[in-house]
This record gives sequence, structure tokens and C-alpha cells, in this order.
Amino acid sequence: MAGDLVEFSDDSFKEDVLDSKELVVVDFWAPWCGPCKLLAPKIEAIAATYAGRVKVGKLNIDEHQHYAGQFGISSIPTVLFFKGGQRVASCVGNVKPEELAKNVEANI
Repeated sequence: MAGDLVEFSDDSFKEDVLDSKELVVVDFWAPWCGPCKLLAPKIEAIAATYAGRVKVGKLNIDEHQHYAGQFGISSIPTVLFFKGGQRVASCVGNVKPEELAKNVEANI
């Protein structure tokens, strides 16, 4: 996983995401998903741009299904934005980098 990206799991999600005070960006993805591969460099760019201010990571829904189910992830890639344990924004599909940045800026 790239430098500033966190790899979330069902075991770490509560501590890393829901208990975090900072904005957390979670990319729900799977290795077989073509659009997920296209989105990956944009997620990495968000992680690099906002390093130290925002936690950015990925959750492989094939390996960690609990929180994907809890948040109703039915299409991937889906990016959820959490602040103070609450979902504050979301993006579905291979969105433009500007849309990701807009959601970060609105919630940072």
C-alpha cells in the first residue's frame, strides 16, 4: 500500500475510523474491480495531499465484509468520509479527483 494510505480491516475499523477525531476517508474496494483500480491513484493523491491532516485508507470488501455490510456498500468503489465517528459524505464510482477533494475540504 502506498506511503500515506492505511489498510483498514474489520478488526481495526472501529479504532482507526469510528473512534478517530480527524476526518477519515475510506475507499471500499476489491482487487477484481476495474473502476477500483482506476480510482486508486486518485485516493493515493488525496492521501499525499492531505498527509498529516486527514487519514486515508482502503478496505478490501472481499476480505473484510462486516463494515461494508453495515454501511450498505452495494457498489464499488464507494468512498465514505467519516468525522467524529459519523459518515459525513460519500462518493460512488470512479469519481473525479475534484469531487474527492471537495468532500475533504468541506469536512476537514
